[in-house]
Amino acid sequence: MSAQSSDILLDRMMSLHPKIIDLTLDRVHRLLAALDHPERKLPPVIHIAGTNGKGSTLAMIRAGIEGAGGAAHVYTSPHLARFHERIRLAGSLIEEDELSTILDDCLAANGPEAITYFEITTCAGLLAFARERADFTLLETGLGGRLDATNVVEAPALTIITPIDLDHQQFLGDTIEEIAGEKAGIIKRGVPVVVGPQPEAALDVIEARAARLGAPVLAYGQHWHVWEECGRLIFQDETGLLDLPLPNLVGGHQVMNAGAALAAMRHLGMDETAFEAAVTRAEWPARMQRLKTGPLVDMATKSGAELWLDGGHNPAAAKAIVESLSRLPDRPTHLICGMLNTKDVSGFMQILSNVAESLKSVSIPGQTATILAEETRDFAAVAGLESSDAPSVEAALEMILAEAPRARVLICGSLYLAGEILKENA
Repeated sequence: MSAQSSDILLDRMMSLHPKIIDLTLDRVHRLLAALDHPERKLPPVIHIAGTNGKGSTLAMIRAGIEGAGGAAHVYTSPHLARFHERIRLAGSLIEEDELSTILDDCLAANGPEAITYFEITTCAGLLAFARERADFTLLETGLGGRLDATNVVEAPALTIITPIDLDHQQFLGDTIEEIAGEKAGIIKRGVPVVVGPQPEAALDVIEARAARLGAPVLAYGQHWHVWEECGRLIFQDETGLLDLPLPNLVGGHQVMNAGAALAAMRHLGMDETAFEAAVTRAEWPARMQRLKTGPLVDMATKSGAELWLDGGHNPAAAKAIVESLSRLPDRPTHLICGMLNTKDVSGFMQILSNVAESLKSVSIPGQTATILAEETRDFAAVAGLESSDAPSVEAALEMILAEAPRARVLICGSLYLAGEILKENA
């Protein structure tokens, strides 16, 4: 098959439903039945939901499994540069020929029936996982939990809920309690659930659902604890204490994500080799990532500047960015930011205004939901940031380097913007 085969098939999938998001599981169950139920033939499943940290937590679990000699299938979304990133088969990104085959199989089984892009591609991932051996399957929810297309496995080995905050209110509800109810929808009868740090209101909702389903809860602050001490990560649960290196992923919030990963791995019976690999070998692009190659990096390096990338897009992610920046050597920070109109732009800007010298706003190429650069500029100005708009990231970087040649430049605001940057600078 040609290198474009999967792109052509994915384009066809985009046309199967008039909406990008339409939360229900009916269409997914229908297609999975037509595919002979691949969701029932998976290696043991670890299913993870949450507003923030779920990708990093999943990346650490994967690193731990692989560091101990095991193999994991991994399903994540969205992708940054190529769709293939969403489906990792036993440690490797899915190959083009195999991806084309499973997409074609799903299209044939679905026929002319309506189904969203995320639903049919999730079915494709499950079909690929069912066809190849691995020790575990790691599934990251796309949106919410209860009605997310990944929520079709009846008896996972474990579920995990990372910190919950306000996000995607138009789909999940306007309160922490409502959003927690949607995320807690991944909890299954009798299946243990690892719970990361939560607002009290969210924890109450999670614990109530777990109690109704007889699902044992392993909650931060009750059943496990994690903290940083003398440059080390200390984890403790009823089994005992672990003394490990700090996570290689940047930011103090990664200590909490590591705690959830370790609690999950400990419950699943993994050993010290896996624990150390989890915190030292995890890879998760566009999360306070220092860019080291590419034309943008060449521009920055010639000026003596640093270039960083983060896909965080809500106030909780902004707090994590601020904390991460506080751990880096002191250097003036300037932002290049592009955001979508589905996000809390004002809340994001208010938090970052405490650490940034200026902000250059851009529109996100190819995204119909992008906020125009001029609007983002105005949000930043209201938050007290010195701001101006630019026609592109390259132009924004040139403007910053002309004003502050040795700056730390952080590109932020959206995973879609991060993906555009990584296509040329990774």
